[in-house]
Amino acid sequence: MDKLMITGGNRLDGEIRISGAKNSALPILAATLLADEAVTICNLPHLHDITTMIELFGRMGVQPVVGDKLTVEVNPTSITTLVAPYELVKTMRASILVLGPMVAHFGYAEVALPGGCAIGSRPVDLHIRGLEAMGAEITVEGGYIKARAPEGGLRGAHYSFDTISVTGTENILMAATLAKGQTVISNAAREPEVVDLAECLIAMGAQIRGQGTDTITIDGVERLHGARYAVMPDRIETGTFLVAGAATRGRVKLKDTDPSILEAVLLKLEEAGAQIDTGKTWVSLDMKGNRPRAVNLRTAPYPAFPTDMQAQFMAMNAVAEGTGTVIETVFENRFMHVQEMRRMGAQIQVEGNTAIVTGVEKLKGAPVMATDLRASASLVIAGLWADGDTLVDRIYHIDRGYECIEEKLQMLGASIRRVSA
Repeated sequence: MDKLMITGGNRLDGEIRISGAKNSALPILAATLLADEAVTICNLPHLHDITTMIELFGRMGVQPVVGDKLTVEVNPTSITTLVAPYELVKTMRASILVLGPMVAHFGYAEVALPGGCAIGSRPVDLHIRGLEAMGAEITVEGGYIKARAPEGGLRGAHYSFDTISVTGTENILMAATLAKGQTVISNAAREPEVVDLAECLIAMGAQIRGQGTDTITIDGVERLHGARYAVMPDRIETGTFLVAGAATRGRVKLKDTDPSILEAVLLKLEEAGAQIDTGKTWVSLDMKGNRPRAVNLRTAPYPAFPTDMQAQFMAMNAVAEGTGTVIETVFENRFMHVQEMRRMGAQIQVEGNTAIVTGVEKLKGAPVMATDLRASASLVIAGLWADGDTLVDRIYHIDRGYECIEEKLQMLGASIRRVSA
């Protein structure tokens, strides 16, 4: 099993390109199942989760054509089975996203209950209730969700989410595009990735308005056609590299990204003492060689501070000047990186959903273990500004969400390499 070996102490300095957003690419790939002809998706990141989704399509008889420059063409008309099997779904929670499109387009779906990172409860009942509101008959048995559309197809409905759910919003949004009549989704997720999915669906012929607000209205259409669509840049990858630059007192410039969807993160980095400059497709950070200042933050759904950036900022706070408080309100089990950071000398006290971090001048290198995707990124950041060597184990987590992380960090001057166990 691969590990990352990091020798700390180098200030990051340089520029890199940001990849397409995994959290956009996965629902957009699922959305291709709604079309009645080929759809080409561009700017996909080279990630294990993307490979898994492509393999899942292959199992269902859909054979995506992978081209150069990170493009995939999907023609769902060749589908032969409407079952998403457990052995693939268990590795990736986003597999649930094929449920809505399959029921809407083909009238039936059988999807294994999902796996993925163990960071708290992400109930699928929100997806199920939304589809039931549109007339689907759903049973859960043998570890599978079995959904059947009523005669004549799904019907438009008004559905309000009890709690905001990104994948729930995406599933119901996709299903509604082919439902009869109008669907209104209330308390919808407002994340940029939801907007990106909606824009892709519109390019395929869907009638959608209100994306990016808490109320999305969809007028169902008879069919969705082929299209060519480029996935948005990954805002979490962007934020992760910016925080790495801040923690190491360095300067970084990130290209092919979109700073307009990172406002909460950029404000916190400025609060930490970073000089931030932005253009339409780039963002740069310069610490002028200074130690970051600790910041207080509270996670919440977009447009507030993203839970997917909490662990990285905790790593920065661990080497910052002063004390910062981190409050996690989205996932109840998302402080699993704390114990590993303490092994490196971080001073962190946890009280319920609050972590109080008192910065130290330098962490100490140590063997640590990744527990989920963003926790693994935070341990890499911690290792970049630690004395000695840090060995990060179980990096299959990081490979699920970061394309070529060690190569990109090497381009910024980090001493990091992948080693085989």
